[in-house]
Amino acid sequence: MSPSFTDPPLRVLCVDDNHDVADSEADLLAIFGFDVRACYDGESALREVMDFHPCVCLIDLNMPGMNGDELAVRLREQEGGPPPVLVAVSARSDEKSKKRIQDAGLNPLLIKPVDPLQLVSVLNALWKTWASKCAKN
Repeated sequence: MSPSFTDPPLRVLCVDDNHDVADSEADLLAIFGFDVRACYDGESALREVMDFHPCVCLIDLNMPGMNGDELAVRLREQEGGPPPVLVAVSARSDEKSKKRIQDAGLNPLLIKPVDPLQLVSVLNALWKTWASKCAKN
């Protein structure tokens, strides 16, 4: 798969309490030409969204403090531009987790460990759908 350089680059926020996961997702996506930042908890993600204005947030469901469901709801409540596309990332794919994802308004579920090419493919598809909306911000 060739790198997916977009103009302007798709802004992606990786949120995971596991620093290695968030950082490796961010590093991988940066290599593929995305504009990426990483956060390690819900509170810092809320602040980062206000500054960075990502088009997509990759959100771990199971984090201490504010879990991914709550973060998704709070991100949708924030004002200041269109809300980012919220993508669930989790090691769990059982029916209860899928219900949580649906109830929180999260989009596709990526199962950990996320295949790097699948991640890039999902973001490329989202870019095509949301490019004009995100480019205006």
